[in-house]
Parts: sequence; C-alpha cells; structure tokens
Amino acid sequence: MANLKSLAKDTAIYGMSSIIGRFLNYLLVPLYTAKMSAASGGYGVITNVYAYVALLLVILTYGMETTFFRFANKSEENPDTVYSTTLISVGTTSLLFVLMVLAFLPGISGWMGYSAHPEYVGVMATVVALDAFQCIPFAYLRYQRRPIKFAALKLLFIFMNIGLNLLYFVALPALYKSNPDIVGKIYNPAVGVGYAFFINLVCTGLVSFFFWKELVGIKYKFDWSLLKRMLTYAWPILVLGIAGILNQTFDKMMFPKIYGDHADTQTQLGIYGAAVKIAMIMALITQAFRYAYEPFVFGKSKDKDSRETYAKAMNYFIIFTLLAFLTVMAWIDVFKYIIAPDYWSGLKVVPIVMAAEIMMGIYFNLSFWYKLIDKTIWGAWFSGIGCAVLILVNVLLVPKYGYMACAWGGFAGYGTAMVLSYFVGQKYYPINYPLRDIAIYTVVAAVLFAAMMLPIENTWLTLAFRTFLLLLFVGFIFRKEGLGKMLAKAPVIGRYFR
Repeated sequence: MANLKSLAKDTAIYGMSSIIGRFLNYLLVPLYTAKMSAASGGYGVITNVYAYVALLLVILTYGMETTFFRFANKSEENPDTVYSTTLISVGTTSLLFVLMVLAFLPGISGWMGYSAHPEYVGVMATVVALDAFQCIPFAYLRYQRRPIKFAALKLLFIFMNIGLNLLYFVALPALYKSNPDIVGKIYNPAVGVGYAFFINLVCTGLVSFFFWKELVGIKYKFDWSLLKRMLTYAWPILVLGIAGILNQTFDKMMFPKIYGDHADTQTQLGIYGAAVKIAMIMALITQAFRYAYEPFVFGKSKDKDSRETYAKAMNYFIIFTLLAFLTVMAWIDVFKYIIAPDYWSGLKVVPIVMAAEIMMGIYFNLSFWYKLIDKTIWGAWFSGIGCAVLILVNVLLVPKYGYMACAWGGFAGYGTAMVLSYFVGQKYYPINYPLRDIAIYTVVAAVLFAAMMLPIENTWLTLAFRTFLLLLFVGFIFRKEGLGKMLAKAPVIGRYFR
C-alpha cells in the first residue's frame, strides 16, 4: 500500500504539470482555430507538421528513455555512467539529424508539400532534435524522484509558449493595424502560421538552459560496451515506439496523400485535428501515469508482491480513465467551445478517439511484462501488428469515409495490440488482473454513455441529465471500491462520508 501511495503522489505531481500544462496549452487550440478558419487550412498545416514531429521524436530518442531506467536500476551498473553514456549518444544523433535535414532541406520540404515554406521544416527539425536531447535530462529527473523540477520546467515551457502565441497572434496583429511602421519591426503578417513554429523553437531552446546542473554538474564518461548492450535492449523499443506513434500520427501525416486531390484536404485535416484535441484528456491521464509508473515498475520489480501491485494499478487506471471518458462526454457541449464553431462537425470522432486512448493506456500497462524479462522484441511485434491494422484501415477507408476512418483505424490498431499483449503476457509473465471487476466497470460505463447520447432538445436539461449519470458512476466506484470507508477516516471531510 505504501508503494501505491508513493506512485499516487508522483502521479499527482507529474499529472498536475501534465494536465495543467496541457489545459493551458489548450488555450492555443481556440486561439489557432479562431485566427485560422477551417477553410483556410492553417490548422491543418499545424496538425500535419506536428504529426511528423511526434514520429521523429520517437526515432531520435530510439527507446533510450526506458533503456536508461532499466540499466540505471541494475545493481551491476553505475547510474552516472549510464546517464552520461545515454546523454552523449542521444545528443550526437540529434545533432547529426539537424545537419542532415538542413543539408537536404529543399527536397524534404517539397516531399512534405511545403516547398513554398521550407523554413517550417527546418525550424521544426531543430525543435525535435532539442526535444529528443532534453528527454534524457527529464528522464534523469524522474530517476532521481525529482518531480517538482520536472513539473516546473514543463510548465515554464507552456507559459512561455502561450505568452508568445498570444503576443504574435492577438496583440501584435491588433497593434500592427494602427502602427505598422513600429510593430512591423518585430511582426510580419505574411509569416502567419509560421509563428507557431518559430515560437516553439524559442521556448524549447530556453528550457535547455535550465538543465545546466544536469548537463554540466556531472562527470561525463562514455562506455561503448555499455552503449552496445543498451542499444540491444532499446532497438525493439524503438520499433515498438515507431509503431505506437504511427498509431497516433499516421493518419495526420498521410491524410493529405491518401484522401485524394480534394480541394478541402487541409480543411478536413484541420477539423479532425481540432476535434482530436478534445479527446486528448485521455492522453494526459495516460502520460501522467506513465511518467510515474515507469520508474516505479523497474524499482519494484524485485519485490515479492509486485504482480499484485501491478494488477491493482491496472484496475485503478481503468476506473479513472472510464471516469474521464464519461466526464468529457457528459460535458461535450461545453468542451466543444475549446474549438471554433466551424470545426464542430468533427466532434463525432471524440468518443472513438477517447476509447482508443484508453486501450492504448491499457496496452502501455500490459507492456511491462516483456520489459521486465528483457524480451522487448514482443513489444515490437505487438505494436507493429497494431500499426499494420491502423494503416490498412486508413488506406482502404479514408478515400471514402474521410477522417472518420482515421478515428476507427486508431481504435482497431490499439485494440489489436492490447489483446495480443494480454494473451501472450499471461503465458510469459502471468498477472492475475481483476478481469471481472474491469468488465463490470466497462459495461456500466458503456451503458451510461449510451444513455448520455439520448437526444434531449434543451441544452441545460441535457447537461443536467448527463451529469446525473456521471454521478451515478462515481457513486458506483465508491461503493464497489469501498472508498467511502477510507474517506470516512479522513480529517475534516470524513464526516461527509460517515
């Protein structure tokens, strides 16, 4: 129980930075969708470019985050040597990547469809290289159990990013109209969507300076023998990561190429990308859980009760993700105002994408069995098969059904990987997951979701009815998990649960 409390504490801190940060970052979604109409395709460009960035980040870290945790926790390894070797390796490959992109920038930009704006590609290549390098100091903070600095730096980036976006997309355009000669020295309206990318570069670069202690205050030692062993462990994780991120980004990267020569391709991609942002609350929960869970699992792997703890953690993860799903769907008529009204036609993908994210989170939790027995090749197989399913659905159905096929492709891909990991994992590293309880929670949540979708003409009555159903689920959780008895013993609030 003490271990679960520690996990909950770290998850809360990581989650607070992640959820608050993403929530604040969501301010950019209404900003971008308000300043870039769906018809302009501007938000479609942002959606497309950042999809490439997500894939490249996985490639440039090549599984070394997880590998760092695994080797730093091995008794026969020196954690400082593991850290410095990882840092040098990732830093070198990131630098080489930037140099290669800049050397072949015209050709790469043309293939991506941005021959008129090669600066988009060059800037974001630099950003992703810096992000990849920063992943290792961030992992080091997690290894040292320093969630406060981790959270502070994540939030610092978000605040700087939002501040500069408000400056360049709201304040300066307004001032430019009345004072073009003065404001024109720092703002050019012709840059347009490009400012989103330039701002990201500035903020990412500034955050790097705050890793001074983690980069300068260590004794560097590069161990080639260690790196070879780490890369042997990491390459299946890289394959797994590529397959996993393709599950999230393939549709957004390839949509312009497989949707056809429709005039509204970027418009449709922008609508889909904006609607997916609403569903990303599930990704926040999964990410916060991952930040705390990864070092927790490797640190606890030698304990006798580790498998029982993993089973309980899975149960709680599913409970709270289902709660988050119902919360978003209960208040979708409020959350939709995150994006501009001309993007609302994409809201129908939200429940599908959220369900897919739940399965992705379950798959992540299941995936630790092959990491703990050093058989990461299994993860590569599972993610690869899931990715193949997603690609097949997209290629076959996007030309006819548009972005709806993208949403269902992710659902099918994550579902496939999740099922495969569970059944194979039970053979090699059996864990007694509470399947009956998980099934009950899932069925109850599905029934309540179906009830929430019943048509009611009045918006306020709809919100009231859905909120009532949401509270029923909360009450069901309290009753089934015995949380009421636990809270009854708590100071101050305890009297309300007795």
